[in-house]
Amino acid sequence: MSVPAIGAPLFIVSHPPLVLAQCKAGIVGSFPALNARPLEQLDEWLAEITEELEAGKIANPDKKIAPFAVNQIVHKSNNRLEQDLALCVKYKVPIVITSLGAVPEVNDAIHSYGGIVLHDIINNRHADSAIRKGADGLIAVAAGAGGHAGRFSPFAIIQEIREWFDGPLLLSGAIAHGGAILAAQAMGADLAYIGSPFIATHEARARDEYKQAIADCSADDIVLTNLFTGVHGNYLKPSIVNMGMDPDNLPESDPSQMNFGSGGNTDAKAWKDIWGCGQGIGAIKSVTSTAELVERFVREYQAAKERLV
Repeated sequence: MSVPAIGAPLFIVSHPPLVLAQCKAGIVGSFPALNARPLEQLDEWLAEITEELEAGKIANPDKKIAPFAVNQIVHKSNNRLEQDLALCVKYKVPIVITSLGAVPEVNDAIHSYGGIVLHDIINNRHADSAIRKGADGLIAVAAGAGGHAGRFSPFAIIQEIREWFDGPLLLSGAIAHGGAILAAQAMGADLAYIGSPFIATHEARARDEYKQAIADCSADDIVLTNLFTGVHGNYLKPSIVNMGMDPDNLPESDPSQMNFGSGGNTDAKAWKDIWGCGQGIGAIKSVTSTAELVERFVREYQAAKERLV
């Protein structure tokens, strides 16, 4: 890897062009299995990614080409899980990221061919449960992360997990600079888990307005609300305004409900119209290629290390 980071799986946004660009730039690229619709498309995507990365390694044996990951939603609402998991086994997906449920049978399926399972969590209790059920590593989602965010400071959650767990640990939340990647390691994480900056890349499957908003906005433009899905998440203020709502006076949603409803405006769909985004985007100044973004991370990471010497 060129820098210790994984490109987080972005709902709707991540697809093969972005994943391949991330891997070829030397970081782990990933996508949610549910982004491939219909199911048959997942088979096509996995074939394309697997074949192109293998061809790239053969053609460029000295180049750092990272593996890829697939995100699986392990929740009873996902009626595709069994079929999607079978395809991951078929293509021997190197890394599987599980969300919304830690299930031993899922872990066993990935381990059957030597794959690695990373489970995302927002607190220490969930972390302990995931490891006890067979996950190999953890993704600590801290406050400030885009989309469904955690509540705790990265200092707090990494510290608590490292008191008992010495395996692979990733940190997610407002990481958009190479110095932040090094800071994550200094706290005890092994890798950074980076999402929002990659939305503002040419390869991302996102609207141009979404990409430009990330380049134009800062932490002041991030709104934390549970209105759109029933779960608290971070969203870009301009997208809320675009749907005719006041981002400073949003009502609360029923916290017992997790849905993708309109939140009082039938035209406002979470993720599609209401754009998820993390607090770190002040470091993103323009829409660029994935390769250029990763190159910047590498320069900033090295510069940060040199400052500490």
